[in-house]
Amino acid sequence: MADGWEDNWRMFHRGTVVGRFWVGPPWEEPPAAAEAIVIDPGRAFGTGAHPTTRLTLELLQRQEPESLLDVGCGSGVLSIAAAKLGFEPVLAVDVDDAAIEATLANARENGVEVSARRDDALTGELPNCDLVVANVALDVVESLLLRLRSARVVASGYLDRDTPRAPGWRQVDRRTADGWAADLLERQEVLSRELD
Repeated sequence: MADGWEDNWRMFHRGTVVGRFWVGPPWEEPPAAAEAIVIDPGRAFGTGAHPTTRLTLELLQRQEPESLLDVGCGSGVLSIAAAKLGFEPVLAVDVDDAAIEATLANARENGVEVSARRDDALTGELPNCDLVVANVALDVVESLLLRLRSARVVASGYLDRDTPRAPGWRQVDRRTADGWAADLLERQEVLSRELD
């Protein structure tokens, strides 16, 4: 690997504004008008700049704060945003130890309460919660939807030509950017009760 890569990657990690939040690295100054989410990804995936993260964060900001599970938490961007929005409790899971370490460190840096544990959401025991955020691959989202007991899911990590399919779930909102998509999905029985 070339000398200086540890510093060179910083040139590509830039802050971005999404709704009320600025998501960016500790070496940048956030704009005064935005609430900062400072993210140092370390060895974990996720700086907040990818379109799927931005789209998920847009949809998350439109939800009423309740209990939340962040599947595939990476560096913890979505968990931290949820905690800042008033969601509680917030639990983050990931199969990567580096992601759990980064999520907990970034939560401390941002002064929010987030629980995080190493777990495989496709095989492990998932807690009951009101909202799940899952910025992961399409096949993982579809498998996850078969296991969840939550009422709503904000899903992303796939292209805008793709739509998650699973029995009992219905798309109620969609955002797209730069060829990527994020969806708000709700259980159909929840929608049926609201229409009665």
